[in-house]
Amino acid sequence: VNAKIKTFQMLKQKYRNRRKRYNLRVNLICALINFDRNMMV
Repeated sequence: VNAKIKTFQMLKQKYRNRRKRYNLRVNLICALINFDRNMMV
């Protein structure tokens, strides 16, 4: 799972914007990965 998350550039580098937006983006990325994993089953 971590390898799939790190394919997004945002999580590879130091994040310099607002924490609220960071949490929103991480949640969206995780939702996309979970959606993709559920489609494979």
